Amino acid sequence: MTITLVPYHHDERLPDATFPLPGADVVQVTRPLPDGDVWTRLAALYGPVSAEVAAQVGGGTRPTVVSGDCMTAQAVLAGLQKAGVDPSVVWYDAHGDIHSLESSTSGYIGGMSLRQILGDHPELLADRLGFRPLPEERAVLVDARDLDPAEAEYLATAKVRRCPVGDIVLPDGPLLLHIDLDVIDEAELPGIKFPVGGGPSTDAVVASARRVLATGRVAALDVACTWHPPETDDPRRAALLKALLTP
Repeated sequence: MTITLVPYHHDERLPDATFPLPGADVVQVTRPLPDGDVWTRLAALYGPVSAEVAAQVGGGTRPTVVSGDCMTAQAVLAGLQKAGVDPSVVWYDAHGDIHSLESSTSGYIGGMSLRQILGDHPELLADRLGFRPLPEERAVLVDARDLDPAEAEYLATAKVRRCPVGDIVLPDGPLLLHIDLDVIDEAELPGIKFPVGGGPSTDAVVASARRVLATGRVAALDVACTWHPPETDDPRRAALLKALLTP
């Protein structure tokens, strides 16, 4: 198994200890980022990520990508489409990630990642990476128990399907499976950047993801380790990544 590691939270390089990966071949994507705004810097980082994903698909491998944020999923989608795969997206997250630039009150770009996959402001990343945004009906949002008012308002009329972890209704065809690890209840996984209580257990999330993987339709797995770099080793993080990434 090959894991593509993108050791960044947006355009911030994270310490290697942030990602306690199981034993595997690791392709690490790093590069000097240009001056400019965050979108210019992300486009420069994500170009090689999408190329690596496309190359792995072309070589008959299912890409597995690990990073520190949800924005990297756009690069994974771009790589799949470049390789001729037209996936829907299954998006595990405690949050909606469905803000637009205009609706976000914080300006946190990670909260816009799924919305951009669905076509919001394509000039920021979609056009630069060369991917086609997905129609709303080809997105499944799993859990998303912590929504801002603007996100809830959007989802009330959007065609995005919403499901709990234990009962996911999948779209047809190939899938981009994205798992933000903050979907797990904060009591079970300390150190998350934006923790949310009242969520599913680690075991429930792993079992749910394995059911999706068992369909044989997952074209790429994208895991977002949205936690702070560790102050000390936490065996729970390593065990979680091994459970999700090891066949």
